[in-house]
Amino acid sequence: MAFWSLGWSFILLGIAGLFLPVLQGILFLLIGLSLLSTVSPWAGRLLARVKGRFPRLHGKLDEAKVKAREWQVWLLKKLNQAKAKNAPVEAAVNEDNPPGD
Repeated sequence: MAFWSLGWSFILLGIAGLFLPVLQGILFLLIGLSLLSTVSPWAGRLLARVKGRFPRLHGKLDEAKVKAREWQVWLLKKLNQAKAKNAPVEAAVNEDNPPGD
């Protein structure tokens, strides 16, 4: 559930980034799809189609996969910390900055 909501958050940021010059829309969309591809088969298929259709985006896709993996590791670490402390997830997530900050 956490990857699903984080993935969709990045998708929404990516859509906003397509219209706002300060956000990298394509990168956020690819990060969101990479996160969603771990929990949803359609996102994995869409990533494969994007990779085949737009070979020049291959570098961006690899960059997005690295960023998505950093977010996954960070989120799993926070979820495990919350479980170990028997604390709400929000408390564990708010203690530390996410990747890229």
